[in-house]
Amino acid sequence: MSATKDEFSFDVAVMGLGYVGLPLVLRFAESGLSVLGFEADWEKVSQLEEGKSYLAHLPCERIQAARKKHRLAFTIDPAKLAQARAVLICVPTPLKEHREPDLSHITSAGQLLGPHVRKGMLVCLESSTYPGTTEGELREILEKLSGLIAGKDFSLAFAPEREDPGNPRSDLKHVPRVVGGLTNGCRDRAADLYGKIIDEIVIVRDCRTAEAVKLSENIFRFVNIALANELKRIYGKMGIDIWEVVNAAKTKPFGYMPFYPSPGVGGHCIPIDPFYLTWKAREHGMDTRFIELAAEINAAMPAYVIQQLTDALNREGKALKGLRVLVVGLGYKPDIDDDRESPSYEIMNLLADHGVLVSFYDPWIQTIPNHPKTKRWAGTQSIGWQESNLTGHDVAVIATGHRAIDYDLLRKSVPMVVDPCGVIQPRNQRGLVEA
Repeated sequence: MSATKDEFSFDVAVMGLGYVGLPLVLRFAESGLSVLGFEADWEKVSQLEEGKSYLAHLPCERIQAARKKHRLAFTIDPAKLAQARAVLICVPTPLKEHREPDLSHITSAGQLLGPHVRKGMLVCLESSTYPGTTEGELREILEKLSGLIAGKDFSLAFAPEREDPGNPRSDLKHVPRVVGGLTNGCRDRAADLYGKIIDEIVIVRDCRTAEAVKLSENIFRFVNIALANELKRIYGKMGIDIWEVVNAAKTKPFGYMPFYPSPGVGGHCIPIDPFYLTWKAREHGMDTRFIELAAEINAAMPAYVIQQLTDALNREGKALKGLRVLVVGLGYKPDIDDDRESPSYEIMNLLADHGVLVSFYDPWIQTIPNHPKTKRWAGTQSIGWQESNLTGHDVAVIATGHRAIDYDLLRKSVPMVVDPCGVIQPRNQRGLVEA
């Protein structure tokens, strides 16, 4: 299964140049490896070839420097993947309408790559998925289209991404990487590759174990956010501030890890990955009651926010219908432009369903993109952050706690502010609604 380096033009290729793939490409290039970035979207490839970044947290200068100093190329032609000694697949794994796993991006990547797999090549999947995908669906496609045997003619591995946009602690070099392979040889090849750019490699038994590690990490966060959300609702009835509780509890140096409530759960992984396990568990005759209860709690939070607003208005003898409401923040977490699965859109939908005139502000997102979750709002423009624009609103709902926002100006300009993100202190100010 070995091949000499001279048989391949690139040390590594990355399929999918999004929030995971593009930083990975740059990290490999900056470490001195020759890199090919593959992306099916020609517009993205065109921007990258011009040294432009379409990710707000990734500066253009970094792309330009990598292009100038290192061997870095971009393409929309899958045939060029045959020139790479290793191919890493970094594509989305969303859910279908009824919360079933959607592997279409993985299978499409396999179909594009399969005819170009060569002897001695390493193929590694990074996308979050249920245990068995790499050695099952992906392996079957690659072997069928290449005529080669995984583990014998080419190496096959799984090394889940651990990207956290906006978090400086998630730098690729310093976040340990879990690696599992179809065989020990496959695993070792993948570990050696990632070891060139990452300080610590964590070896696990096989691909299925590595896939389970990724799901476990995200399910852990998912259910603990649900717990924080449930405690918030309970303590709220008792007149207790959940933010004060969590901040005090986290001073305990053992046995406690802080999780904070939120108006919902967003992002590509946290609200999606748990359902990959629930679906696969049914295949084995198992249910996942704890995970599904957490999903119910998290999914109910946007409606809870609206109910808290409605109750506050009722106490003042006002109705929600006909009000002008500003939704502050569309990103699924603070200080990023990633709005995938953002609960902000569900809040906007519920407000509009109540006859509210909805506008939004986000310092990272000027125009709402068009994807399945945003069809109702696609193309809507953010208002400008000036007092004259804010004062025309009756209510503001803080859906994402971006640090760049002047909340003092918001409080001054809008008579009622709903803050489910806990960004405004103290929490007992007049006109401030906890939700």
